[in-house]
Amino acid sequence: MVTKILNLYRLATKRGRAALGAVLTVLALFLGIAAASAAVMPAPAPASAPLASAVAPAVAHASAADVKGKTFSVATDTTFAPFEFRNGSGDLVGIDMDLLRAIAANQGFKVDIKSLGFDAALQALQSNQVQGVIAGMSITDKRKLIFDFSDPYFDSGIQMAVAKSNNDVKTYSDLKGKSVAVKRGSEGETFANSIKAKYGFTVKALADSATMYDDVKAGNSVAVFDDYPVLAYGVSQNNGLKIVTPKERGSSYGFAVNKGQNADLLTAFDKGLANLKASGEYQKILDKYLAAPETAKQTSFFQLLANSFPALMKGLGMTLLATALSLVIALVLGIVFGFFKVGESRILRIIASIYVEIFRGTPLLVQAFFFYFGLPQLTGQPLNVLSAGVITLSLNAGAYMTEIVRGGIQSVDPGQLEASRSLGLGYVTSMRRVVVPQAIKIMTPSFINQFVITLKDTSLLAVIGFAELTYQGQQIYAANFRTGETLLIVAAIYFIVIFILTQLSNVLDRKFNK
Repeated sequence: MVTKILNLYRLATKRGRAALGAVLTVLALFLGIAAASAAVMPAPAPASAPLASAVAPAVAHASAADVKGKTFSVATDTTFAPFEFRNGSGDLVGIDMDLLRAIAANQGFKVDIKSLGFDAALQALQSNQVQGVIAGMSITDKRKLIFDFSDPYFDSGIQMAVAKSNNDVKTYSDLKGKSVAVKRGSEGETFANSIKAKYGFTVKALADSATMYDDVKAGNSVAVFDDYPVLAYGVSQNNGLKIVTPKERGSSYGFAVNKGQNADLLTAFDKGLANLKASGEYQKILDKYLAAPETAKQTSFFQLLANSFPALMKGLGMTLLATALSLVIALVLGIVFGFFKVGESRILRIIASIYVEIFRGTPLLVQAFFFYFGLPQLTGQPLNVLSAGVITLSLNAGAYMTEIVRGGIQSVDPGQLEASRSLGLGYVTSMRRVVVPQAIKIMTPSFINQFVITLKDTSLLAVIGFAELTYQGQQIYAANFRTGETLLIVAAIYFIVIFILTQLSNVLDRKFNK
């Protein structure tokens, strides 16, 4: 491989050699980011489920004392109240969170909790980005093939709910020919699939509880199947639904680790759980959220705005940070590969074209999943969510900036370069003094547009648990079920920030490109 690179270097022109050196520098930069992020590991997701008889995990025997003083990353769901949700202060609370923290304190270890969403939490665990998951995860035979589970900490049960205004659906028989919503990977999905053929309805699997409740309220589905504590809590928080069926028996929920790994963490969890039950603290945690959930009081829109503002501003800060870092790297990539595409070296033009086609020809969301979940599995090196997000946005925006640079340079009349060369100026001097200054004026509006696009694209990183503005909005409406109003606030913040930054960019454009 090294020999091939050296041969390419010898074949390149003088300008091509300099450009090839720049490419190798950029590659080194990204390899450095990946290596630096290896020390940062995200965490598995919280689980929600009732008490059950003990299930022995198939892991090697380990001592709970092995975890003392250690810190473990644990992933959890984003929206599964009362098991995991964010309170008015933006803190992650709930049955799973309180249990996990109490067990950690009891056993002398620390936890770094990552709120990723159920699907993302499992992917993070399988790619070794986290050491465990607690997120309303049912203990099933299929999952036991992949994960080792703790003793059950909650016994599940399923109920059906419909919109408050719906008086037509009261039993399973009323669902014939209709669609019901379930949470993907949940006990509710398993139960709904087990009876759908008998009662003749179709099942729609969605990402989280808040989304499926909204689907029912919007009339896209007539009913929802969910864990009984989750439904009861949601109804008490004015989620717009009503429960119409008695509880069906479900399976048990447990804390999960990868099969054959982190046996000491699993042993400590079981021991801590037993200690909490013996001391009565376990029951206190359940009663805090289940015995008599406090009914939410309806607040005005402006009260919602005031309560949500701190969390949304925190998310906005992360959005601007990711955007700024990504644009700096993308600009470097755009300039380097843009000059490759207009250079004389055919090899470097091919390299730049391949880069552009790959990152313009694949969805940004797929790229984010690859860098956060796929790459760690291939390399064995974990990558923190900020690094994965910045790399994704940088490479994606860099491909578009490459074409902006290429188009800007090629838009300058070729006669300009020819005239300067005829006056005795060299190629580099002609480009620097004549062509590039004119190209910058042409490129500036496109750069401003790409800046706006990249800022908005940060919202897609919410799917990998990056706590930007959209993610914070999801956390808020998952707890208060006021989806429409919360998304309106989030959209308004995006609009205001983008409008201000666009106007500022236009002022700078007019000032420096007169």
